[in-house]
Amino acid sequence: MHLFGLTGGIASGKSAVAARFRARGLPVLDADAIAREVVLPGSAGLAEIVATFGKAVLAADGSLDRKALAAVAFADEAKRRALNAITHPRISALSMDRAAELATKGEPLACYEAALIVENGMADAFRPLVVVAAPEALQLARAVARDGGTPEDALARIRAQKPLAAKVALADHVIHNAGTRDELTARADQVLDAICASHGIDPGRYAKP
Repeated sequence: MHLFGLTGGIASGKSAVAARFRARGLPVLDADAIAREVVLPGSAGLAEIVATFGKAVLAADGSLDRKALAAVAFADEAKRRALNAITHPRISALSMDRAAELATKGEPLACYEAALIVENGMADAFRPLVVVAAPEALQLARAVARDGGTPEDALARIRAQKPLAAKVALADHVIHNAGTRDELTARADQVLDAICASHGIDPGRYAKP
């Protein structure tokens, strides 16, 4: 099975592209969903986070308060690195387990959706790399509308990642998302068809709904 990468900036439209791939029947491994799994109550991941950042990052029910943790981690580069050191190895290990399960089922192709593929130096591990890009002003407006936070908080999260231009420079396929949802869907379809063709897979396996 071949596992290709899908990444982008905050509120660039990466999740919408992943949703389109799923709608066509392509397996998509969502690193963010996997990240939630590795810090579930009772997990070693959550225990290490609490040991590092304190109980203030816990919700009343003992689960991780992701907003509280983000407020701490995104405001300080050293703390962000500490958080990544806890979560990233666990996310990678579980992701590879899931990929192995798909291979066992006979899937020829799957997508690994993750925000930090480039930041983690993993671009070459997930070729071809698909990058979803949007102007920063549009990212900012979408992030505020989606998350309900302040523009300052959204901008801090955007700036905590590599500039989208740096990701685009490493991409094999770029999906620009500054237009309509239909335009985004059409471009996502073009990219998936091209990836299928480059690996000798009939794009009809992933029929357009």
